[in-house]
Amino acid sequence: MSPSTSSNPLLQPFTKFDHSIPFSLIQVEHYLPALEATLEMARESIKNLKTSKEAPTFENTIIALETCSDELERMMSIYSNLESAHASEAHRALAKDIYPKLSEFQSDLSLDPEIFQRVKTVYENRAQLKLNGEQARLLEKTYIGFVRNGALLSELDKEKLRKIDQELSLLAPQFSENVLKATNAFEVVLTKREELEGLPEGAIEAALMAAESKGHTGQWLFNLHAPSLIPVLTFSKNRPLREKMWKAYNSRSFKDDFDNQENIKKTVQLRFQRAQLLGFKTHADYVLAERMAKDTSTVKQFLQKLLQASKKAAQHDLEEVRQYALKTDGMKDMQPWDFGYYSEKLKEEKYSFNEESLRPYFKLENVVQGVFEHARRLYGITFAERTDIEAYHHDVKIYEVKEEKSGSYVGLFYTDFFPRETKKGGAWMTTFREQGLMFDQVMRPHVSIVCNFTKPTSTKPSLLSYDEVRTLFHEFGHALHGLLSNCTYRSVAGTNVYWDFVELPSQIMENWAAEKEGLDVFAKHYEDQSLIPADLVQKIKNAQKFQAGWMSLRQIQFAMMDMAWYTVDPNTITDVDQFETLATTETRLLPKIPGTNTSCSFSHIFAGGYSAGYYSYKWAEVLDADAFEYFKEKGLFNPEVSQKFKETILSRGGSEHPMDLYKKFRGREPDPQALLRRDGLLEESSSRL
Repeated sequence: MSPSTSSNPLLQPFTKFDHSIPFSLIQVEHYLPALEATLEMARESIKNLKTSKEAPTFENTIIALETCSDELERMMSIYSNLESAHASEAHRALAKDIYPKLSEFQSDLSLDPEIFQRVKTVYENRAQLKLNGEQARLLEKTYIGFVRNGALLSELDKEKLRKIDQELSLLAPQFSENVLKATNAFEVVLTKREELEGLPEGAIEAALMAAESKGHTGQWLFNLHAPSLIPVLTFSKNRPLREKMWKAYNSRSFKDDFDNQENIKKTVQLRFQRAQLLGFKTHADYVLAERMAKDTSTVKQFLQKLLQASKKAAQHDLEEVRQYALKTDGMKDMQPWDFGYYSEKLKEEKYSFNEESLRPYFKLENVVQGVFEHARRLYGITFAERTDIEAYHHDVKIYEVKEEKSGSYVGLFYTDFFPRETKKGGAWMTTFREQGLMFDQVMRPHVSIVCNFTKPTSTKPSLLSYDEVRTLFHEFGHALHGLLSNCTYRSVAGTNVYWDFVELPSQIMENWAAEKEGLDVFAKHYEDQSLIPADLVQKIKNAQKFQAGWMSLRQIQFAMMDMAWYTVDPNTITDVDQFETLATTETRLLPKIPGTNTSCSFSHIFAGGYSAGYYSYKWAEVLDADAFEYFKEKGLFNPEVSQKFKETILSRGGSEHPMDLYKKFRGREPDPQALLRRDGLLEESSSRL
């Protein structure tokens, strides 16, 4: 090892607890040399495999491929996770160098005819190998992975695919960076107290602190991060402020300094070309071949049937809000920035329920301990904070997870809850290390959840909105999927499942935050520790179906727009905004506002993993609604049901087909009506999904 690499912390053994990451030692200048060195290690491993004289076997070929790039994957997990959660300009700028090099390596491997021949030989002899279920799944996944990445193409087409993948490797991080910069670029500073009318005190105090941090003493600063934006759109009586904030949010990266229109056109064009090279009609056809839904017609039928029930209910929801706004304020021209405000007022009137009245019961620390207690009661695991393990930012906390009964080690859990300018918006679960075989041993996972929640102020702790509580439970569900994984191979462990199945563990967790029995575990007033009152919980339940049609239609609109982008020939797309307008006509109930565009900041489908897959949220809602009915039937913390869910769903990752796993849990396939039952929309649809 050269002197330059011998001092690089990314190339040294991690010697702290369970090989946890020494974040404080890692500097931006370490990444590129570490990338070059780990790429060389991986290439050497592949060269050894290619020159091996041994006949191909599961061990010397499939497992060798599974573990040939351990050092590279460790380094990349650190770079890519921090690029999303805590990245300087210099860190983000490395993406244009790092991702193309990584793409080149992946292309070299997947397009190597000698390596593929070894894989193909093992795959064709699989019937004689006496593999267990997980090994058989890994072999199948490895073979299909090579085929789906061009192994059967001609040399000419392989070069075309390689070029496409290089270009795509640059587009996704550029899209994300544009959205982040556009989000950070907008601020509005208010100077008069009367401009704040209707806003909760917590939001006003947070805006005062934000203004002071930017040198605007005695003023109030609002931005497009969720803890600042959502209170304005929900509670502010200042209609021009609502309009300004809504338009700014919904026009990010559209016709501004960080415009993503060309990025979108290039992305859909390249994905279309890639799919056609590989023998698929469209990118959606390519994606869905490895999903529970299987094909585009299934997804479109699924969404259309949900649309039938949701749109009628959503039209009723909108009309109810319109009539309320007319009655209370004489408003005749309902606009998108008005809906959230009047919807909240109507909910208060109908249910004597104000979302802000819940915040005192949702102190962040209590909610965190609450999800931990849910995990203990359901799955028998405990969380203990470790202050001796390094974090990448002072907001981050780290917990050691253990099995309660045996004391055996489960993994590390990182939490990162507050917005900052170095962090992308939204909420997500990720891993710094997946569970499974790595460095010659089956290792336990290091899992993280990253969110953008309401920050504490000078007078109050972090008090979450109910929506933020549900988000925490959602991401924690993903985290449990990663933490409780009990597989041998990382490629089929944890959340490495079909994308229309991956949301089941996350979405089902949200249900406990809507039940008195679940809320009583953690919902205590931050001042006097009193439990959340039963009548307030009942109001939550009563209000849960409020605007259910509207919310369902919104998700369907995103899903149908996603499918539109990836099921047409992109050569027919000349104008991004015009295409979006046409794609959303069927699901739009309020007028489209000129100058706004959703696609240009739709990171899920252009920079994340949800291209031709956003329908997965609704698909998994069917699964989670059906699965949670089982818990309600037997008891929210029933040990038999929770143990079965742990053993058949959470621990098995993608080691079996998801429908097989689900049937092992439920005893049958999911009831497609469960979601409509839960949302109170069943009477709106006479047909089965």
